[in-house]
Amino acid sequence: MAGDQIAFAALVTRHHGPLLGYLYRLVGGDRPLAEDLVQETLLHVLRQRTYRCDRPFKPWLYMIATNLARDYFKSAAVRQRWREGDEEEALLHLYDREPSPEEHALAAERGSEVRAALAQLREEDRVAVLLRFYQGFSLQEIAETLHIPLGTVKSRLSAGVHRLRIVLNPAQKGVD
Repeated sequence: MAGDQIAFAALVTRHHGPLLGYLYRLVGGDRPLAEDLVQETLLHVLRQRTYRCDRPFKPWLYMIATNLARDYFKSAAVRQRWREGDEEEALLHLYDREPSPEEHALAAERGSEVRAALAQLREEDRVAVLLRFYQGFSLQEIAETLHIPLGTVKSRLSAGVHRLRIVLNPAQKGVD
């Protein structure tokens, strides 16, 4: 907040990768969009003067990123583009066309199934699930990030996990 570029570089180094992974999953595998949102988030942090030092930095950072992603999808241009395209075109935009380096063989197939299942969750449930299981946030950190009560976090996680089990269970029966 004092303009120390070395401190800001340390924050970027520490949070860039995990934040990119979170946004990548949140936007349905669109890596260029996730990279743009990470950059916007970091620019927002650089310009922002509202961070309170007595509170954890990570939930505040992810709150900014989540809000920017929501704003992107609420924008009129994005809604219009989705309305104009047919269903196949919309599906092409949901998933990354090339697998990431971590996805190999069977893991790649399973990863795409999980991404597809996550895309079927309500946005509120998906955000809570991603923060908890992919970013390792505590329940309290999720509550602080999303500005919701702890009980709401628990119910969103429960609903999200329940829905994921329903969606992924048929795939597991084929593997067994």
